[in-house]
Amino acid sequence: MDRQSQGQVCRPHPHHYAAGRPAPRRLATQFVEVTIHTDGACLGNPGPGGYGVILDYDGRRKELSGGYALTTNNRMELLAAIVGLEALNRPCQVTLHSDSRYVVDAVSKGWAAKWRQNGWMRNKREAAVNPDLWERLLNLLERHDARFHWVRGHSGNPDNERCDALATTAARQPNLPDDPGYRLK
Repeated sequence: MDRQSQGQVCRPHPHHYAAGRPAPRRLATQFVEVTIHTDGACLGNPGPGGYGVILDYDGRRKELSGGYALTTNNRMELLAAIVGLEALNRPCQVTLHSDSRYVVDAVSKGWAAKWRQNGWMRNKREAAVNPDLWERLLNLLERHDARFHWVRGHSGNPDNERCDALATTAARQPNLPDDPGYRLK
């Protein structure tokens, strides 16, 4: 870790294109505790999309958002989790809250890890969707001690509502870049 980032938990944003190698696992007692709230939004599916992220750590709060001109809601839900984890400057003990069953179940139930193990196939005939983002997310999870929790969306949860507002605002921005991983089928 360089001098400038010593003591910092989060990296500057935007950086979601940075790949970085995972650091070796450390004991959970050495991890900084971070709570991440995420949401993805799409104005049409596919359509312009955005993600919103809130990171809470050491009594601090950081908000991140961004978007793409043409993407899907599931890609934005995944990207929200990725951007939140990529913002962490060192291995952390993470509790990630998402209203996406797609993201939470695929991680918590081990589906995404099985898809990767099976060459990004969900079963013998069906390919997994969004393997580029799942690969990034799984690589990040090797670095952190993370737990994913599902929250009901649009139910008055202030952090989820804020992430939704960040994501929707990002999706409405003019001149959004193309999503490099989205393929119109």
